[in-house]
Amino acid sequence: MILPFKRYVDFQGCSRRLEFWMFALLNIIVGLVLATPFYVEVFGAAMAADPSVPGSDTAAMEAAFADGGGISTIMIGLYGLYALAAFIPSIAVTIRRLHDRNMSGWWYLGFIVLGIIPILGLIVSIAFLVVLVLPGTPGPNKYGPSPKGELMAETFE
Repeated sequence: MILPFKRYVDFQGCSRRLEFWMFALLNIIVGLVLATPFYVEVFGAAMAADPSVPGSDTAAMEAAFADGGGISTIMIGLYGLYALAAFIPSIAVTIRRLHDRNMSGWWYLGFIVLGIIPILGLIVSIAFLVVLVLPGTPGPNKYGPSPKGELMAETFE
C-alpha cells in the first residue's frame, strides 16, 4: 500500500495492478477515517437545525461551528495534508500503471482533459477505469521489464 510513497517521483518503469489498487484502497481508507468526524458533525448540526423536525434548534448549528469545528476541523486539515502528500505519488503510480499497459503517460493527461467535458467525461472516465483494471502486457515492453518478473512473463508466452 505504501510502495508509491517509496517511489515518490518515479515516473519510469511499470506498476502492477496490485500496487495501483492497494494505493487507491489506502487513499480511500485514510479519507474515510479522517473525514468521517467532519461529516458526522456537519450532518448532526444540520439535523439539529432542521426546521421540519419538532424541537430543532438553529442555535445548535451555530454553536457547532462557533468553536471552529473542534476535532473535525483538525481531521480535515490532516486529510488536506495527506492529500497533498499523496498527490504526486498518485500521479506517478497511475503513469507507471499506464506504462504496464504499454501506454504513454500522456494518456493520463488526455483522460483528465476529456473527463472535464460533461457527457463525454462519463464515458472517458469509465474507459479510463477499464484501462486501469486490464492486466499489463506480458513480458517487457518499451517502458521496461514486466513488474511481475521474468518468470511470470514466460508463463504467458
